[in-house]
Amino acid sequence: MALRPSWSGFLKFNLVSVPVKGYSATASGGGKIGFHLLHRGCHQRIRYKKVCPVHGEIPNDEIVSGYEYAKGQYVTVEAEEKKGLQSEDDKAIQVDAFVPPGAIDPLYYSGRSYYLLPDGKPGAQPYAVLLDAMSAQERYGVARVVFAGRAHVAVVRPSGRVLVLTLLSYESEVKPPATFEAEVGTATVSAEERKLAEMLIGAATADDFDLAAYKDEYAGKLAELVEGKARETRQAAGEAAEPAVINLMDALRQSLKHTQKGDAKAGKKAAPHRARAAPPSRRRKTG
Repeated sequence: MALRPSWSGFLKFNLVSVPVKGYSATASGGGKIGFHLLHRGCHQRIRYKKVCPVHGEIPNDEIVSGYEYAKGQYVTVEAEEKKGLQSEDDKAIQVDAFVPPGAIDPLYYSGRSYYLLPDGKPGAQPYAVLLDAMSAQERYGVARVVFAGRAHVAVVRPSGRVLVLTLLSYESEVKPPATFEAEVGTATVSAEERKLAEMLIGAATADDFDLAAYKDEYAGKLAELVEGKARETRQAAGEAAEPAVINLMDALRQSLKHTQKGDAKAGKKAAPHRARAAPPSRRRKTG
């Protein structure tokens, strides 16, 4: 695989240890259009500088992490100190338990997912056994893992012929639904209203759901807008239009015909060359 793994380590459960590599499941770019921040007047890029109010702009090697324990009072923590807190298990996905898929509320899914693949031949067999067993039992693994120096709770689940790891949010990071239930109110639903709603849901229920049918229409319209503005700007500046893209074989055939016509014209214009005899030399008589 040409892609580089984002993570490598071991998938562990009980006494089973599977060497794995993690690849980001997010497509590069994702169809998004990136914008730069510009000065409206001259269209120059906006630059951000790291500035100390006392010493002005400072280099990166003079910047440290700090925690404010009191107003205006900080303790600093060096990168080496944070690295020393990591344990040997930081290169392991430690599965603590297996649960049914419905046991985890999708509210806690963070959106960061990674494909886990066996790392080398030693990991192929135990990987296949674990994947097959989880698929047959319809179970997800709840695990602990360290990514980018931070501990996460994650779920490991089968998806087709591969295992997927998705990072979860901690309970303390998510607002519970009860926080907003008071805003919903306590409207009473009649049996007839419920029945009609169930009929509507049943009529719109799809047995085979295809996410590929959903496209980012806004991104497409935005791309057309940007391309149109760029084209108008090039035309206003008098730049030459980009050459049309044609088939390679057609281009070669056209080039060959052009070359042959050029050779034929050159042959017609060239006149045959004949050597002229030198005129007889006249000798001057001398008396």
